[in-house]
Amino acid sequence: MTSTAAPMQILLVEDSLADIDMTLDALTDATVANEVTVIRDGAAALAHLRAHLDDAPDLVILDLNLPCLSGHEVLEAMQTDEVLHRIPVAVLTTSAAESDVSRTYDLGANCFLTKPVDLDQFVHVVRSIDDFWLGLVRLPS
Repeated sequence: MTSTAAPMQILLVEDSLADIDMTLDALTDATVANEVTVIRDGAAALAHLRAHLDDAPDLVILDLNLPCLSGHEVLEAMQTDEVLHRIPVAVLTTSAAESDVSRTYDLGANCFLTKPVDLDQFVHVVRSIDDFWLGLVRLPS
């Protein structure tokens, strides 16, 4: 079933081509229409966000292990910006380290998810992000 609502804008910040492909595949079957922009490094993600303040994404899905600027550095920059700090950020990363979890939340992330190794579980996690953030939650306009 496809929603007739306006497409949701997602910024996927991920450097792994395999993870990009799996994430896009999982989002393709979503019940909420999505328009996904993929950016493969942290510095480019911040530049994109700052260049699109008037049409910011509804959600950022952010990996922590990125070239140029880490996901933590992206979060820190977003948190200090009067517009960007309002964009929900779902961190989806390979790390399960407690220090990464704590630091991520301290920097304003809305959720922290560890990427499952199993393909079916990975798809389930991505669809859950989509269902929750873009299907249930009311986001600021």
